[in-house]
Amino acid sequence: MENKVIVALDFQDQQAVADFLDKFAGESLYVKVGMELFYGEGPAIIKMIKDKGHKIFLDLKLHDIPHTVKQAMKQLARLDCDIVNVHASGSVAMMKAAIEGLEEGKVHDKRPLCIAVTCLTSLDQDVLDNELGIHEPLEDVVVHLAKNAQAAGLDGVVCSPLESKPIHDALGTDFLTVTPGIRLAGNNVDDQKRVTTPAKARALTSSYIVVGRSITAAADPVAAYKEVVRQFEGE
Repeated sequence: MENKVIVALDFQDQQAVADFLDKFAGESLYVKVGMELFYGEGPAIIKMIKDKGHKIFLDLKLHDIPHTVKQAMKQLARLDCDIVNVHASGSVAMMKAAIEGLEEGKVHDKRPLCIAVTCLTSLDQDVLDNELGIHEPLEDVVVHLAKNAQAAGLDGVVCSPLESKPIHDALGTDFLTVTPGIRLAGNNVDDQKRVTTPAKARALTSSYIVVGRSITAAADPVAAYKEVVRQFEGE
């Protein structure tokens, strides 16, 4: 069965990543490499993780004019990651260009999955209303952006678990929802606002969950990871 729990590697350098992954010897993980790690270590971090047999969600959230995003995705496709992403607010044209770039740059017959960030889990209705000038209900905004992503040919979106079911109700369960904002009960929510447990995310139809500090900052990361998997898979 495919691993649907993605571990966010919120580390600063390659050695910290290697030390963490060594705790999972013999296990194939799905991991997320974000801006901090990729900008610090570059493509070498992707090769190191791939050489250890893990799958990668490269979380760089591209957001630029369509031509620039297309050319950037051609480069990222050559890294052989499994998932890449853009911001849905960049427009349907930009998201279509992202797919074109991935198709042109792919190193195998199948391009990486491409998903679009809807509303970051650090945002809430107050921020939409008072800072961004978006006066529609947050859930409606997320579903609208998801519809644009599907129309552009993307494979799914990044959203909070709270919006996963409305998206699947509108667009079907084959359209992926990758949901950060996951914490084990009792863990600090830090800077995220739309947060649930792994079990709740499963009930809310998340396709994949992204879990960072509940695993990486745990006293026993392997035990914490197994508990997250147990809850999300409903064992």
